[in-house]
Amino acid sequence: MDERVGNWTDRVFTSINVLIMIASVCAVVIVWQWFDTRTQIGKLQLELASRLAAAESYNQESRQRASKALEAERVAEVRLGILERKMADSQNQQVALEAMYQELARSRDESSLAEIEQVLLIANQQLQLAGNVKAALIALQNVDATLQRMDRPQLKPLRKAIGRDMDRLKSIPYADIVGVSLQLDTVLNLADSMPLAMEAHPHPAPLKPERKEANVWLAFGREAWNDIRQLVRIQNMEKKEVPFLLPSQSYFLRENLKLRLLSARLSLLAHDQTGFRDDLKLAQDWINKYFDANSPEAKESLVTLHQIYGSEIAIDRLDINDSLNAIHDFRASREK
Repeated sequence: MDERVGNWTDRVFTSINVLIMIASVCAVVIVWQWFDTRTQIGKLQLELASRLAAAESYNQESRQRASKALEAERVAEVRLGILERKMADSQNQQVALEAMYQELARSRDESSLAEIEQVLLIANQQLQLAGNVKAALIALQNVDATLQRMDRPQLKPLRKAIGRDMDRLKSIPYADIVGVSLQLDTVLNLADSMPLAMEAHPHPAPLKPERKEANVWLAFGREAWNDIRQLVRIQNMEKKEVPFLLPSQSYFLRENLKLRLLSARLSLLAHDQTGFRDDLKLAQDWINKYFDANSPEAKESLVTLHQIYGSEIAIDRLDINDSLNAIHDFRASREK
């Protein structure tokens, strides 16, 4: 019994020792594990602190960069605002300049069109009053050159109308209205100096060379006879009768001749062929009947009247109304 108790006690002590040893080993292991864990924790803390420090430095640098970026952004925004204002000002100036340019171009076009219309009006008046086709053609050519320099597509109908008028004027037979009018002026100027038929004097017959007489009395008698012969002259005037006019009648004759020539000029300007020739024919008859046809003035007047008698002055239509209507319609459409 005691032996059994003793064995059991030994076993218990053995078990306790084993347990103590196990506990010691466990404690050593735990201590080592704790120390190792603490060491690792320390390393982790150091690494974490290092990383935190690096992160803090990075964050600080990031904050500085962000601050700089914000500052740069604010500067950029300010500059952008300035640029936007400048751009807006530039656009406003561009719009104002474009409006000004358009206004100036419109004003220049309006001025050119008004000048063109004035030139066409003057050319049409000269054409209708004086029949000066050449001057009208020159005016139309100058207007067409001006429109060509303006280079506007909307001006094509106007240029076509001007071209039609130029073609029509070129097809009209040429009548030198200005030249004929100047010739009539020449005859008008000669009307006052033209001698009347009753004022014509016979031309003295040429005297024969006198012979020298030895006898003084014969020479005196011959000279006296020659003087007596000069007192009365008889000459054939080659006219059946010479009308005798009083001074007042002579004055009215010259004035009526001038009025007839002026009437011929009016017929010339009106392109009245019949009236023009009737007036010239009557003026020629008066000069032949009442004036000295052998005088230089009468001869020049008759030759001039005969030359212009055959002038063709009748023209069906002499105007440039197509061009005038075209420029008037174009300006009216622009104003609308």
